[in-house]
Amino acid sequence: MVRLHADADPTRWMPVTESFGFRGRRARKKAIRMLLGQAGGLTGAQPRPGGAFAAWAISQATPALMRKAAGRVLVWVWKAEPDLLVVMAQIQELTPQLRTARAMMPMEYDDTETFRGTYLGVGEKLAMPLPETSTTPPFATYTWDTGTHLITVTAVCADRERFGIVIGAVDDLARSLRISDEITAGESPSVLRLDPS
Repeated sequence: MVRLHADADPTRWMPVTESFGFRGRRARKKAIRMLLGQAGGLTGAQPRPGGAFAAWAISQATPALMRKAAGRVLVWVWKAEPDLLVVMAQIQELTPQLRTARAMMPMEYDDTETFRGTYLGVGEKLAMPLPETSTTPPFATYTWDTGTHLITVTAVCADRERFGIVIGAVDDLARSLRISDEITAGESPSVLRLDPS
């Protein structure tokens, strides 16, 4: 199975993946509340008192879901301010349906720039700071097409003014991303095995 790995700077990033500790739970809850608030803003909904409970419930289930994803999804929050920035990396098998969905994305997503990863090679980066009149939060996406898999990194920021300040750290995190594949070694009847003498 293909898995994702990254060298996240521990002074900047707190991993959400499998973070069962108290501090990890608090950071997760803040990040989830921010994302829920941003999603509510997109639909024009007013904040509801139940938002805190929903964030708590989701934060309790997140580590188990991340573990079930088995390295196909990695998530970090900005350590100094978890509700400022959330970054998620994922790897998906490149099916015809996924290729079709990518081809049908809005024209704004064509405005990408070349982005070189340390291990993954050349990919694409799309930074969307967006004007203040937009209800969509500022975000950035990074993508690599390996031919068999699509690797994406998505960063969502809660503060439009600080987006330009933190995007450099997101670049560094995205550059450190790499994949590993678990290969099962087996024996074939056509192979002669020589035991050590």
